[in-house]
Amino acid sequence: MTAALPAIAPRAGLAGWSLFAALIAMAGLPIYIHAPKFYVDEYGVTLAALGGVLALLRLFDVVQDPVLGWLAEAGRARRGLWVAVAAGVMAAAMLGLFAVAPPIAPLWWFAVTLSALFTAFSFLTICFYAEGVGKAATLGPKGHLRLAGWREGGSLAGVCVAAVAPVALGVWMGAPFAGFAAGFAALAVVAVLAMRGEWAGTGGTGGNPLDLFRPALADPLARRLLLIALLNAAPVAVTSTLFLFFVESRLGAAGMEGPLLLLFFLAAAVSTPVWSRAAQRFGAKRVLLAGMVLAIASFLWAATLGAGDTVAFAVICLASGAALGADMVLLPSLFARRLGELGQGGEGAAFGLWSFVSKLSLALAAAVLLPALQAAGFVPGAENAPSALAALSALYALVPCALKVLAVALLAVTTVSEV
Repeated sequence: MTAALPAIAPRAGLAGWSLFAALIAMAGLPIYIHAPKFYVDEYGVTLAALGGVLALLRLFDVVQDPVLGWLAEAGRARRGLWVAVAAGVMAAAMLGLFAVAPPIAPLWWFAVTLSALFTAFSFLTICFYAEGVGKAATLGPKGHLRLAGWREGGSLAGVCVAAVAPVALGVWMGAPFAGFAAGFAALAVVAVLAMRGEWAGTGGTGGNPLDLFRPALADPLARRLLLIALLNAAPVAVTSTLFLFFVESRLGAAGMEGPLLLLFFLAAAVSTPVWSRAAQRFGAKRVLLAGMVLAIASFLWAATLGAGDTVAFAVICLASGAALGADMVLLPSLFARRLGELGQGGEGAAFGLWSFVSKLSLALAAAVLLPALQAAGFVPGAENAPSALAALSALYALVPCALKVLAVALLAVTTVSEV
């Protein structure tokens, strides 16, 4: 039976890539949303303690990505094996986090399991996107866009499933998070088998780490795309950091955070094939700029909202979610295309840098925005002065708008090859 397994993935085509993307994405949402609440409710861990651990883990997650990129490239000859091991670690960490009673102090168990989950999640993401550079080259014209449509569509579908699965499972079973973790582990097995024949397993050397990063860092266009990625990810980092505060305090819509967040991700998931097809017809750069302008319009509208404007904000979630779909499909495709043009290898290291700049924006947003909001006199869950609410609106909507304008301007003057 094992001899026949490598044939699974080729027959599955790009569906295996979509399934693997969903697996990775499902591990991302619990890190930031489900796990802290679960440990507060189940084990009585304080929010302050969890917040401190998450801040340290987020810092660790940011700085480890270049190292993981180097490992992904250095171990490329056995990438399929390393991917299977990392997927096993991620599944075990998910089970440990949600389905196993902590054998040590709950806060320490939270830190240990999340550290393993962070590392495996990041390593798999880097390997997955790096492998896509070679895969896209086999798909003919517009191969990067075709692959990105399947990949990002699966990723966003995984986010949506992870958002609703624990709630849905809670309706008919007493341990919804344990059930979610078990389902995730089963999906990990299926996804690894579906992708088993897709890892090229060629090249890769330990070498000098700087040699692996050099192809991306030495190329002006690759460096420009990394800078655009940093600027373009920053608005999403800002809105993600302040989303709950904006819905609760500015809109006065406490309890609607979950449905609005799901609406946002569903819009992103549904939009991905549309952006992919549009880019194949009109050009990736032109379509990406259109998506970025849509995001700017959404931010400007959000800045005008006040108490009771929940329906209008739902429309904004649809529009901004669709704009996120364009970012996720097209910008990594442009970067992957450039790496393919360079033909110097080092894709794993390059996507380690890509992951680093994306997460760096999230860390910077948390480090800068929350103290600024507090300095403006904003108090979560309390009655706030109009000036504090105005500061919240400015930070949530106008700051991302300005960052997005910078990203648009930089992309507009950048000459890129179509994908």
